[in-house]
Amino acid sequence: MAHGIIHSHLPQVLVVHPPESFSVYQSQYSHKFHFLKAWESPLPLDQFLSTHARNVQAMLSSGISPIKADLLCHLPSLRLVVTPSTGLNHIDLSECRRRGVAVANAGSVASCDVADLAVGLLIDVLRKISVADRYVKQGLWASKTSYPIPLGSKLKGKRIGIIGLGSIGQEVATRLEAFGCSISYNSRKQKPSFSYPFYSSVFELATNSDALVICCGLSDQTHHLINKDVLLALGKEGVIINVGRGAIIDEKEMVQCLVQGDIGGAGLDVFENEPNVPKELFALDNVVLTPHRAAFTHETRASMRELAVGNLEAFFLNKPLLSQVMDN
Repeated sequence: MAHGIIHSHLPQVLVVHPPESFSVYQSQYSHKFHFLKAWESPLPLDQFLSTHARNVQAMLSSGISPIKADLLCHLPSLRLVVTPSTGLNHIDLSECRRRGVAVANAGSVASCDVADLAVGLLIDVLRKISVADRYVKQGLWASKTSYPIPLGSKLKGKRIGIIGLGSIGQEVATRLEAFGCSISYNSRKQKPSFSYPFYSSVFELATNSDALVICCGLSDQTHHLINKDVLLALGKEGVIINVGRGAIIDEKEMVQCLVQGDIGGAGLDVFENEPNVPKELFALDNVVLTPHRAAFTHETRASMRELAVGNLEAFFLNKPLLSQVMDN
């Protein structure tokens, strides 16, 4: 794939925008790689890329900065993009494939943590944990003029529809089965190894679910997959949980449905235009919001960095990548 490490020179790795905790990459791995930090250069990005174009074979992506044709055209020698994230919607996979650029991501490293947060959001929405927390901290419990917080809803027995039964969706299903929920799912393909009922239509899945948990990736096929019709099919008591990507839901329609009481609640870790969150959601006690933190635990961030570095090492040693994305 790539030639081996040149003696007396560290392999160069381009970094256009620093990924989360890039300082750790610097402190722990600067003896293995020379990081070309585009954001520190006084040159415009295209000039910086052109300056290093012949030498750059590998790139560490931040997980949010786009890797599209306009960037790739400046890097004719590029052969690898490594992203420490699971999501790939910021990378033009077809353009990478056309140019012979391999892509490696975080694989299933974060699946357990993301599933934990998805279940946590669902329990919070149903049992009003965040509402109760505010009720106590604001002194309302002790106030004689305060109103009691609304009753919560039981988790056991709920019909949970999982959208995307990949590694995250499977972890969510395992956890919610333990709570006594019944699981059904929608995915690109039916998975015969699972006995859960399969719905090829998300509308039908929503019709037969008390809560939808979005675990799929964002693509042209899943953009605004959850539209007004799906939300209305979920119903006035229905809850939607999103740990996938914000644009999988038509956010404007979801906000309207929540404000008007057309659905019962939402637990959201991701949004269409991060970090901008619709302000209408702030006043709603049936909505729980987290700032895209599902994979953010000490253990998983360390594992993501180790996997990213492992992929870079494998590339420069001409060995198979540890978590290459199979773009089909």
